[in-house]
Amino acid sequence: MFLKQLTLTHYKNIEASQFSFQAPINCFIGNNGIGKSNILDSIYHLAFTKSYFNPSGVQNIQFGKEFFLIEGKFNKEGKEEKINCSLKKGQKKTIKRNGKVYDKISEHIGLIPLVIISPADRNLIIEGSSTRRKFIDGVIGQTDKNYLKNLSDYNKVLAQRNALLKFFAQNRTFDGDTLVIYNHQISELAHPIYEKRKAFMEVFIPIFLKRYQSISSGAEEVDIQYTSQLSENKMSDLMDQSLEKDKILQFTSVGIHKDDLDMQISEMPIKKFGSQGQQKTFLIALKLAQFDFIKEKSGMNPIVLLDDIFDKLDQERVTQTIQLFDNENLGQIFISDTHEDRIKAALEMSSSAYEIFNLS
Repeated sequence: MFLKQLTLTHYKNIEASQFSFQAPINCFIGNNGIGKSNILDSIYHLAFTKSYFNPSGVQNIQFGKEFFLIEGKFNKEGKEEKINCSLKKGQKKTIKRNGKVYDKISEHIGLIPLVIISPADRNLIIEGSSTRRKFIDGVIGQTDKNYLKNLSDYNKVLAQRNALLKFFAQNRTFDGDTLVIYNHQISELAHPIYEKRKAFMEVFIPIFLKRYQSISSGAEEVDIQYTSQLSENKMSDLMDQSLEKDKILQFTSVGIHKDDLDMQISEMPIKKFGSQGQQKTFLIALKLAQFDFIKEKSGMNPIVLLDDIFDKLDQERVTQTIQLFDNENLGQIFISDTHEDRIKAALEMSSSAYEIFNLS
């Protein structure tokens, strides 16, 4: 997958810009706030139909404007793909592939395989379980459209069950027959999702461990464990057991929407016991494993976005990080950074052609 041209109109703080790309490595250099990350985020937007940093579509429209438009021309296995993403205030977002509007935006996910590494990735370690579930779903979803559909259906029925529980509490009533209908639908959807997540993690964890050991030279042991209430219980039994609790809480307290990843270093939670350097290495290994998995499943090199990840790293670490991505022919790479000198010094050690875009 290769991005040849990117055109932005009224996207975030960018009035109008167009970039053409010929090199495997492309670097955007400029001061903070000038729009480097926004350019990388627009590429992410073309792949996933939403911003990595701000999922609220209307907030990605430039201040004082009525719409944004992102246009990308890609080379996918020798064939040109034109992808347009646009949003006008008060209207639904539109995604076009070669001029044709998708009936469902979800149909687009997976067409452009992509991996992003950003300081925001630390949220995978420090924030709640929903962030880690989104990571799992994002990786599986790029290679399995049926999984995304099941997940979407599950979330819809879950919202309906929660609304029913709230209705019961507000009106001091209860209708077990209606609740059973939602319980059955949730149970039917939950187990295939759990099995897909379980199967994915069984493949993904060894890839991750290999990557981490390679980066850290075996300095310490790390692990990831997938935890789910469905590993030992049926969804229907869980809902039966938690009924009284759910009626009080007015939402569904059990299910796959409670799944999590237990990230460990030396058999301890990396959130509490991992240094900043160990956490950064953990996250880079996680994203490299994501790249490996998607490449294996899709047969294509995903585009890699390295957004402002070199802050506070010395020159040697910057060079090592870029070589980590470049040495294995990872495909097309986009980098944002504030210091041209350190990027140039690192790229001069690279075997790949590169181009630097100075923003001002």
